[in-house]
Amino acid sequence: MAEQDTSLPAGYRHFHFGEIDSTNEEARRLGDAGDPGNVWITADLQTAGRGRRGREWVSPNGNFMGTLLLSPHCGPRKAGELSFVAAVAVHDAVESILPPQLKGGLKLKWPNDLLHERRKLAGILLESSGVAGGEVAWVAIGMGVNLAVHPENIEYPATSLAAMQAGHVTPVEMLEALAASYERWLAVWRGQHGFAAIREAWLARAEGLHGEITVRLSDESFTGSFEGLATDGTLEIRLSDGSLRRVAAGDVFFGSPTPPMAS
Repeated sequence: MAEQDTSLPAGYRHFHFGEIDSTNEEARRLGDAGDPGNVWITADLQTAGRGRRGREWVSPNGNFMGTLLLSPHCGPRKAGELSFVAAVAVHDAVESILPPQLKGGLKLKWPNDLLHERRKLAGILLESSGVAGGEVAWVAIGMGVNLAVHPENIEYPATSLAAMQAGHVTPVEMLEALAASYERWLAVWRGQHGFAAIREAWLARAEGLHGEITVRLSDESFTGSFEGLATDGTLEIRLSDGSLRRVAAGDVFFGSPTPPMAS
């Protein structure tokens, strides 16, 4: 591990690894050891990268793999809002480095994916400590951006900046853009309008709003119209009978065909 001198907002540290099991795991180790946070952890290669629900996150050299460790001083429900802060921040960081002709295809997919032309470009994984005294001790916000390569033959199509012909972007350049963007949106979240402002910003960047989506849960799949986000960030779907259904966790697919259940 080396503490790298990168251009980050004031008050942030950066630890970089050539190879690590997972940047989120390192954040967990630091958090459990009492680190006060405001630490970016990056790696050239992860041997045990993971996404939501324990899925493998392919982590080849050349892509951005990083985690921001924070001590948010709030309860678990409020801390969960930081995944939406991360989504907006990742969107804006990537948008800032895209050529003008590619910016329009950049959208967010609930709950935590960045898409370009409906292909996954980046993912986010938020994890936190157990609750102590009503507050979480730390939050680890993992972010992976496909810069150089992307996985093939997966259920949800993916892409990379290289495949988009967006120019060569290094992981360090991506980190600096992300760190600046996250700091801006973190200030919004902590400000007067809090999550309401984050929710509004997320919806302004959402893919498929008011269109048909299929939602897959652990035991069922259903189709409806993507109406928006509730005030707590849950997904709102208008069903064919006119009722509104809210979903706190699930996978979203655009259009009506129900995808096959995972094996």
